[in-house]
Amino acid sequence: MTGKLYGVGLGPGDPELVTVKAARLIGEADVIAYHSARHGRSIARSVAEPYFRGGQIEEALIYPVTTETTDHPGGYQGAIDEFYASCAERLAAHLDAGRTVVVLSEGDPLFYGSYMHMHKRLAGRYPTEVVPGVTSVSGASAVLGRPLVERDETLTVLPGTLPPDVLAERLAATDSAAVLKLGRTFERVKEAFTKAGRLDEAWYVERATTGAQRIAPLADVDPASVPYFSLALLPSPVNAALPVPAEAAPKPYGTGEVVVVGLGPAGSPWLTPEAQHELAAADELIGYGPYLDRVPPNPRQRRHPTDNRVEAERAAHALDLALAGSRVAVVSSGDPGVFAMASAVLEVSCEPRFADVPVRVVPGLTAAHAVASRVGAPLGHDYCVLSLSDLLKPWDIIAGRISAAAKADLVIAIYNPASRSRTWQVDAAKDLLLAHRAPDTPVVIGRAVGSPAETVTVTTLGDLDPAAVDMRCMLLIGSSTTRVADRPAGRVVYTPRRYPA
Repeated sequence: MTGKLYGVGLGPGDPELVTVKAARLIGEADVIAYHSARHGRSIARSVAEPYFRGGQIEEALIYPVTTETTDHPGGYQGAIDEFYASCAERLAAHLDAGRTVVVLSEGDPLFYGSYMHMHKRLAGRYPTEVVPGVTSVSGASAVLGRPLVERDETLTVLPGTLPPDVLAERLAATDSAAVLKLGRTFERVKEAFTKAGRLDEAWYVERATTGAQRIAPLADVDPASVPYFSLALLPSPVNAALPVPAEAAPKPYGTGEVVVVGLGPAGSPWLTPEAQHELAAADELIGYGPYLDRVPPNPRQRRHPTDNRVEAERAAHALDLALAGSRVAVVSSGDPGVFAMASAVLEVSCEPRFADVPVRVVPGLTAAHAVASRVGAPLGHDYCVLSLSDLLKPWDIIAGRISAAAKADLVIAIYNPASRSRTWQVDAAKDLLLAHRAPDTPVVIGRAVGSPAETVTVTTLGDLDPAAVDMRCMLLIGSSTTRVADRPAGRVVYTPRRYPA
């Protein structure tokens, strides 16, 4: 006997909108399959994950191309067809072995869903069942609070990939409409609504029912901000007089602010009450993705994760949102004023267009203080803080400051000692320090402090192994007075407050 194939709809994004049947089948499945782009992150998997039982086989069906070009002999369509055929055979191997296979699908499996390509190739060969899900159109209508159709009205569902003239013709001829597949097509879709004379009736809904949900009049949306998982909605004209959804109501210009919030080095125990208050009060959260992930989702708030190397753009985005009336929290690990986002935000805020935007900084526990606390009080006397990153300042400046701090007999807290692309600086810094410090000077290496992967090592400057230092580490280099004491109750490292006469 073969296994059974299920195409399971997950709804528009809120895990609580997964049907009871879909949740049961996900938990019972031997194999769970899901599609994703080449980055490997699957929205479908993230929605369904609460219903996994653990230990199940996962088949990640990763597209070889999405919107980019390909050198496949059959072109884009040839590459996609070959991909679907390969995926179908991977699932067929499980079905032949008698395993139950669930293919996850956002929304409804047979409504613009990737599952349909598996269905066409496998449904004739194996027992198959499709479990419907709430569509993105229904989800968008619900969060917008506007009926799609009423009485004898007609609803038209259209792909945004249609030519603008064709799209405009169909929009003009229907009562209400939903236009899917936005993203790169958004400007053409907006052009079509304008040509049809219906732009002022249309709404934009992004990631409906999720914590990243966004609602706005279609005419007000910046094309550069539109992801694939969004749609344009033309609701029932009978209900055009309904009030504007509170989330989409325009806010008074210039009434927002930016608060740069320090999250501490890791985890909620090191988050201050003031920081918690500011995060809870924000309308929008902006930050480097992994740092933003440390803030619990709130469906009232919009989240804007970014890459780690776009600080100026991130700051400008935050200030633009504040200009439009939002209360924006820019999150930063540790303390935002120590090699972090506060200086970037304040620098951009000095541009004339942002001069009237209030900016506040909420401090956080620094990585240096967190590492020091794990061993005692190595920062108990005068100390300085340096970064070994030469991305924003030349190495000659860094080297001069290391030598000056070493010569001044300061304890030194070293941030950003190494990364995947910077592997030699720790060795160079060690040589500079040894020109002024004894080889037995205490050194503390703190890695991922505050996380489950935390390690803290006490060594000496002479024995410091640069290969043991990576991008998640911080170094504390002792002064001539820093002491390591092996007590029965445990080892401590401290720098006395009294300095020898």
